[in-house]
Amino acid sequence: MASTPSPPQQDRTRTDRTRGEAMPRWVPRAMLLALLLFGAFQLADWAFHQLIDLFVMLLVAFFLSLAIEPAVDRMAARGVRRGLGTFLVFIGLAVAVAGFLTALGTLLVDQVAKIAGDLPHLVDNLIDWVNRTFHQDLSLDQLQQRVLKDSGSIEKYAQQAAGNVWGWSSTLIGGLFQAFTVGLFTFYLTADGPRVRRTLCSLLPPAKQAEVLRAWEIALAKTGGYLYSRTLLAIASTVAHWIMFAILGLPYAAALAVWVGVMSQFVPTIGTYLAGALPVIVALTVRPVDALWVLGFVIVYQQIENYLLHPRITAKTVDVHPAVAFGAVIAGAALLGAVGALIAIPAAATLQGFVGTYVRRYEVATDPRIDRGERRRREAERSEE
Repeated sequence: MASTPSPPQQDRTRTDRTRGEAMPRWVPRAMLLALLLFGAFQLADWAFHQLIDLFVMLLVAFFLSLAIEPAVDRMAARGVRRGLGTFLVFIGLAVAVAGFLTALGTLLVDQVAKIAGDLPHLVDNLIDWVNRTFHQDLSLDQLQQRVLKDSGSIEKYAQQAAGNVWGWSSTLIGGLFQAFTVGLFTFYLTADGPRVRRTLCSLLPPAKQAEVLRAWEIALAKTGGYLYSRTLLAIASTVAHWIMFAILGLPYAAALAVWVGVMSQFVPTIGTYLAGALPVIVALTVRPVDALWVLGFVIVYQQIENYLLHPRITAKTVDVHPAVAFGAVIAGAALLGAVGALIAIPAAATLQGFVGTYVRRYEVATDPRIDRGERRRREAERSEE
């Protein structure tokens, strides 16, 4: 006959069964910790996306301060306070930009007024040129009828444009605010450059401080080289377009050439299109065929610059291989758009210079498999001898 367990044994059996079925104590704490970590990640992700514009503006201001700081350092070495020196550099840049925009504004107003006054004559000349060149039989009456026929569409587009005025205004105000913010950060980073470096280095051990300062110096050199290369390209573009515009007899040839040189080099992505649009419009006021010559020259010169001048000048001043520079621009545009394309090359040059400081290189042994073409060339020269 089976023995019946005693009451204490029954209690222990019931307790063991309850413990086996109950949730372990660490599971609730692990779940709570996971929820907290997930919430912290979501909060950090939200904050990052909210502040990404600020981070981009800080990045642009940092590279602008690197470009301005050498001039401020020269003035500081001569006894000028850094704040005053930075202010003077900003004033000089503002005066140069204002003078450039004023000259181009005068040019634009004169050309618009001339186009408005000569519009009927220009339309007649354009129609005659199209008829003679493409063997057409167009007339001004046909164009007027077509315009009247499409007046509904034109009115619709005009209404849509008028409805978007508020959106354009808000975009303009936002752009001005961003420009002001970038300028303010640039001023403080440049004027307080030594203090910023000292504050940053105070958070690091001595060995890391030397690395940070070395990276800072590399960034200064590479950014200066990049601006130097853009200036050289702007001068080359200005001279080439001035010669072409002078040959065509365009009015304001020098101002138009400066416009093309500056806009095509210092305005990313759309700078080339803005640079070529104004000379084409001005050429239309002289002769329509001149506009085609200007457009063709702008396109051809852009290809020459992209494939011949830009890679070589950039490689010499920034010490970046043309393929690396091209890839950096594509990567920067994909990450940050126009801003990324603008700062991609100095950033890549800085990273390359900093990495090159710590990467150990070895001498390569002579091996015909490295350069087969060179070996064959030498053999051909010996056979000719």
